[in-house]
Amino acid sequence: MEQTEKKNKLFIVLGFIFLTNAIIAEFIGAKIFSLEVSLGLDGANINLLGSTFNFDMTAGVILWPFVFILTDIINEYYGRNGVRKLSYLTVIMLIYSFVMVRIAMNLEGAEFWKKSSEGKGIQNMGNAFDSVFGQGLWIILGSLVAFLIGQLVDSYIYSKLKDKTGDQLIWIRATGSTVVSQFIDSYVVLIIAFYIGGSYSFIWVLQVGTINYLYKLFMAVILLPLLIGIHKIIDNYLGLNHKVTQTT
Repeated sequence: MEQTEKKNKLFIVLGFIFLTNAIIAEFIGAKIFSLEVSLGLDGANINLLGSTFNFDMTAGVILWPFVFILTDIINEYYGRNGVRKLSYLTVIMLIYSFVMVRIAMNLEGAEFWKKSSEGKGIQNMGNAFDSVFGQGLWIILGSLVAFLIGQLVDSYIYSKLKDKTGDQLIWIRATGSTVVSQFIDSYVVLIIAFYIGGSYSFIWVLQVGTINYLYKLFMAVILLPLLIGIHKIIDNYLGLNHKVTQTT
């Protein structure tokens, strides 16, 4: 009973962290930042598919690698069913969040509030609010679809690799699942949001998607020690005979 209670408590904690990171990543994704400038470096000037690109990415990519680490941890201890439940719940809560934001955008701002940041160069706080939070419907749809497909593919591949590796070599199943799932995730959101829903070319989708994918792979490797460390901490917390058998 004690171990069951620990697993239930752990699932709640991991679920809250997972959900919070996913929602924050969606909303801060409205900001495009330069990775090189942020690190004090010159532009990468990558020649890719006939054009030159730098690492200009959405701020959401800061958190998505942690979301997929959490996916692997949840899969490790609660199986694919655990990942699916949290993924579906997260999509529902993201839709709920976007609806609430749309309602807030349609409320008329108080006059004093609209003018409250004129000293900072913001003439109308209402317009600023709408610009930051008013993501297009195609971007929202693309993001939700990419997230759900990425999560389900990641959990499926992870579970299959776990069947082969058992409780050993967690870095292989974590990296292997990320390589495939993030490849899909990196392009699906761009295809839906900007190619189907916008006027961007397919070449542009391939260029930006490839840069985002390379970044995510790099982060997946960099964060492996964190994944292994969390795995050991949870092992010590739950004991040795705690892991589930993977189910379809």
